[in-house]
Amino acid sequence: MSNPDHVLAKVQEAFKVVFDVAPQSVSLETSASDVTGWNSLGHLSLTTHLEQAFGFTFDVDELMEMESVREIVRIISAKLPKQGLE
Repeated sequence: MSNPDHVLAKVQEAFKVVFDVAPQSVSLETSASDVTGWNSLGHLSLTTHLEQAFGFTFDVDELMEMESVREIVRIISAKLPKQGLE
């Protein structure tokens, strides 16, 4: 199973790189209205960075759902391979 804490840490790092915010200031409750620069262009930069960090692409529906860090973590976790299933 994917580790949500690991996913959140990588998402926080993406926010640091893309929006120049302290990673610890980004929580599951963070939404676009909380982050300066998280507009349509910022969203594109963020999702591009996340695609590179995780090694997969998002479809249009997933991109539209990414309105909060909680949704970003949920979408990424669902795309990650499940481990430990036997």
